[in-house]
Amino acid sequence: MAAPRVSFGEKDMENGNSDAAARSRKWSQAPGDINDLDEYTALQKYISTYRDPKAVDAENADATAVDVKPKKAWQFWKSEKAAVADDGTVPEEWLESDIKQGLSNTDVESRRKRFGFNELTSEKENLFIKFLMFFTGPVLYVMELAVLLAAGLRSWIDFGVIIGILLLNAAVGWYQEKQAADVVASLKGDIAMRATVVRQGQEQDILAREIVPGDIVIIEESQSVPADCRLICDYDVPEDFARYKELREQHALNPEEDPTGSEDQEDEGEGVAHQGHSIVATDQSAITGESLAVDKFMGDVVYYTTGCKRGKAYSVAQTSARFSFVGRTASLVQGAKDQGHFKAIMNSIGTALLVLVMFWILLAWIGGFFRHIKLATPEDSSNTLLHYVLILFIIGVPVGLPVVTTTTLAVGAAYLAKEQAIVQKLTAIESLAGVDILCSDKTGTLTANQLSIREPYVAEGEDVNWMMACAALASSHNIKSLDPIDKVTILTLKRYPKARDILKDDWKTEKFTPFDPVSKRITTICTLRGDRFTCAKGAPKAVLNLTSCSKETADLFRDKATEFARRGFRSLGVAYQKNNDPWVLLGMLSMFDPPREDTAQTIIEAQQLGVPVKMLTGDAIAIAKETCKMLALGTKVYNSQKLIHGGLSGSTQHDLVERADGFAEVFPEHKYQVVEMLQQRGHLTAMTGDGVNDAPSLKKADCGIAVEGASEAAQAAADIVFLAPGLSTIVTAIKQARQIFQRMKAYIQYRIALCLHLEIYLVTSMIIINETIRSELIVFIALFADLATVAVAYDNAHVDQRPVEWQLPKIWIISIVLGILLAVGTWVIRGTMYLPNGGVVQNWGNVQEILFLEVALTENWLIFVTRGGETFPSWQLVGAIFMVDVLATLFCIFGWLAGNAETRPLPNPMSQFMQTTNGHTDVVTVVVIWMYAIGVTIVIAIVYFVMNKIPYLDNLGRKNRNVHDTQMENIIGHLSKLTIKQEKDELGGGFRWVLGQKSSDDADED
Repeated sequence: MAAPRVSFGEKDMENGNSDAAARSRKWSQAPGDINDLDEYTALQKYISTYRDPKAVDAENADATAVDVKPKKAWQFWKSEKAAVADDGTVPEEWLESDIKQGLSNTDVESRRKRFGFNELTSEKENLFIKFLMFFTGPVLYVMELAVLLAAGLRSWIDFGVIIGILLLNAAVGWYQEKQAADVVASLKGDIAMRATVVRQGQEQDILAREIVPGDIVIIEESQSVPADCRLICDYDVPEDFARYKELREQHALNPEEDPTGSEDQEDEGEGVAHQGHSIVATDQSAITGESLAVDKFMGDVVYYTTGCKRGKAYSVAQTSARFSFVGRTASLVQGAKDQGHFKAIMNSIGTALLVLVMFWILLAWIGGFFRHIKLATPEDSSNTLLHYVLILFIIGVPVGLPVVTTTTLAVGAAYLAKEQAIVQKLTAIESLAGVDILCSDKTGTLTANQLSIREPYVAEGEDVNWMMACAALASSHNIKSLDPIDKVTILTLKRYPKARDILKDDWKTEKFTPFDPVSKRITTICTLRGDRFTCAKGAPKAVLNLTSCSKETADLFRDKATEFARRGFRSLGVAYQKNNDPWVLLGMLSMFDPPREDTAQTIIEAQQLGVPVKMLTGDAIAIAKETCKMLALGTKVYNSQKLIHGGLSGSTQHDLVERADGFAEVFPEHKYQVVEMLQQRGHLTAMTGDGVNDAPSLKKADCGIAVEGASEAAQAAADIVFLAPGLSTIVTAIKQARQIFQRMKAYIQYRIALCLHLEIYLVTSMIIINETIRSELIVFIALFADLATVAVAYDNAHVDQRPVEWQLPKIWIISIVLGILLAVGTWVIRGTMYLPNGGVVQNWGNVQEILFLEVALTENWLIFVTRGGETFPSWQLVGAIFMVDVLATLFCIFGWLAGNAETRPLPNPMSQFMQTTNGHTDVVTVVVIWMYAIGVTIVIAIVYFVMNKIPYLDNLGRKNRNVHDTQMENIIGHLSKLTIKQEKDELGGGFRWVLGQKSSDDADED
């Protein structure tokens, strides 16, 4: 049945008129700023003047930015943070600001001095204190003890070099972390939350961190609430401010209350009755977990970081972020700093090495007692018990381990930042490297986020222009922050000039209801010359249910929706109601968001890296399957309702999630459930999100990823924030994270092997031949090892083709084997000097210097073995190692720190080798030592390669990523179907609690 024609007075606006072009020019050239125009004039001007922001950015690329002079790096005593009050109580008179005048600049400055900036970030660290923190920790405390021991033994060279090692590690770590933090901080400024406030009688756009208590803040649709604010009045009804002041004087405003308990309080009748109609609606899902927007009235408090879904209002900031509801919650866990898995690994390795040091010291002392070695005399000899302790402290404690690994993470974070990925916490890099499932949004990540409306379907007897006008009416008109669907709906009117003419009439919007997951539609109530129109746009089924159209029309409508879905189009039904007449079905919009050009190849690349991609989308299942086909994803896509209402539970439900390639018609709670089930199966899961509703699942995921254009709440909840669109940026970040992980793993294997090398050789030489390497040379071996590996953070690492793990048992086994091989190599060169011809000594030489050079060369080159041969080492690493090799060679040639060598032959009477008195070693002997060290390194490299090819060793320490605890999963599944109910006790007359089966209604609510 044809819908009644809509008449617009004398001129038929549905079909246009003769002066349409002239009126179009008048409306599009409306004078004044677009924000100062009325709703529909602004909408017309927006349609006419809209330009793609990417094109505008390209044109303005050469524009100069405001130069903000940063604090110098060496000015550590200067602090940029404001003094923050200990008590969050705000004086009542501060909250009495006028909505038209706002605060003065003087008020702002004085209040900021007391409450600080409106942000949750931790206070800016004092750079000098941060530098001192590089001297703390169990490993560093042992080295500091070695400093005291060297001073007590009056071994001043050891004393100075050990202090130099400590300062070197601290300086390098401090500088590189600061450089990395500066890069990340500069990018974070690009995603900072902004807010509109009234100050000195003018509306100003400022950073949200600059808000102070008492500021008049304008809360607006599609923006995040920048602080805990109390609503004053509707933006378009400023005269209600007088009513607000009256209520405030009567203390009739609702007190600030816990948003998570607001429903219970309402049920109990607590609080003050709401004043008037709802001013705004906010999304509090990040706080309460509730998907539906919450209506807020005059005097209600809207909470920091929640999203405004509807309306525009004046409000007054109640306090700073630190004392907001979210801030107080965050402070509860601030003291319990999350050390993370990485810190635990480093602590376990450091503790194990300290235990090994004590074991080798015990063995050395036992050997010393057997040979009657004294505690500290002779003073100029290294063959004393305390010198043994000093030497083993120096070689057995990896002073550079915490610094190099942390620095590698920091440099990696800076590198990721250059690739438009902001790492919120360093441990997220380790998590990202180990991720084995990526749950991705469709829109903007897998697709180009460039919605376009194809040819719409128009119901029989209806006009396409009237349908497009109704679709635009049933859209948000807040042109500063339009939803992508509303945006493309409005901008498509450029193709329908007659639809634009309809909107140029005297329309007035009475109420706008944004999309919510229950109704699945957007509704606008508006008036035109006394007639009341209700326009709806939303899911085809939801819109069809509003109408009472014929069966034939409904069937045709459903068939068209199915056809659109099979073609990968998103469908939106459009309907309207005039006054109290029946709803009229107008037709359906078909929207298409094409896949990104690189997505299909990127998905294949991710699968090759052992990271399958699961698509989670709010679109219909047919659209999801069609998109999966385009992207070469699997087609095992299920409706998300199957998770909750599909009759599945326990192990069967977990199997479904694990096997699925994606889920359609997904709500935020479904995302959370998918992540939780995958984690229960032992998977490390990454989750992408962009909306306020995604915050809980981003927090739950092992690595939460806020995609480009994400809301402030999603960015705050995420571990990594991406500023570039697309899946390829995420996969690139996974590769880079694995490279960073590989650098750390290579260094740790190298450092453990170095500790074991000298511990094994020196202790056995102390016991067997009563000989050791002088402590003065030992400290330089430690110094050279640290100098050579400072550049590890900049090395070219390979990308592992499967998710990485620490595999500590494998690391320890390989490191022990490498350490033993190094010790054997040193014993071989020492043993050759007992031969009659002097072995490696060609003309003359010194035992101490020969051992020093061999140890330095083989240890420095070991990093080339542990880093693997898949990539060439970086020039920084090669240059650093070459430099220390040259220094070690000069030590050997010129006999620096060799001590007073005895001129008598070595203990073995067969050897005629005489040591030089000045410690010098001839160049030919040095060349032989270099060649020998190369041979030792080649042998070690072959052994290392073979060990990594052993399947058992290669998988040793890997966790099971597919844990099936069927019994426990089924128990939990059955328990989820039970509930505790209250019923009347007929015998006792009171009430009792009993365990019963959930009703179908209860299950639906869950």
